[in-house]
Amino acid sequence: MRDSDHDVRRRVRDGDREAFAQLYEEFAGRVYNHALRLTGDWSAAEDIMSETFLTAWRNRAQVREDGGTLLPWLLGVATHKADNARRGVRRRQAFLARQPRPGHVEDFAPRTVGRIDDVRRLRAVQASLSRLRRHEREVLALCVWSGLDYRQTAQALGISVGTVRSRLSRARKKLARLSEENTEPPTTRGEVTSTAAFAAVPARKELT
Repeated sequence: MRDSDHDVRRRVRDGDREAFAQLYEEFAGRVYNHALRLTGDWSAAEDIMSETFLTAWRNRAQVREDGGTLLPWLLGVATHKADNARRGVRRRQAFLARQPRPGHVEDFAPRTVGRIDDVRRLRAVQASLSRLRRHEREVLALCVWSGLDYRQTAQALGISVGTVRSRLSRARKKLARLSEENTEPPTTRGEVTSTAAFAAVPARKELT
């Protein structure tokens, strides 16, 4: 029988390793997918997932016994880690931009059709999300992709429910405008070419 959220919170706060392992089994995939959508990088998402649960274990004493699922807390930690990762990428890109350009090397990484499609979708998502402000990206990822309600998203980000509503509304309006601007006639029946439209479609889960 599944422990209640109250019991899980109490056991995790008390340092129960078995309870924490159950927490990992239940939510690792969702934390990973959230990080993947924010970063667009499989490797970075794996690192963020690991760092999120390590941080959660270290800060377990902060868990209150009352409250619901711990998923919003975990996704809040992952959101912060993803933001740090994005800043690190920008710093590395700025450094590399100052270096001499290497010779062209053909990319053989995408080896399957499914992998290529995933890469295309992730790039499309990132192209659209890059047009949003960071706070708008985070709210969109938590509410739309991770399935948190307004209260849980507010808990994850440490903001008010009203702020969640306003940021999500702005993000949706911007994506709708981008979709109108970028949509082209499909080259294949049923194919969606708008990157903003792709941003509204969850990426295929790599972990379940």
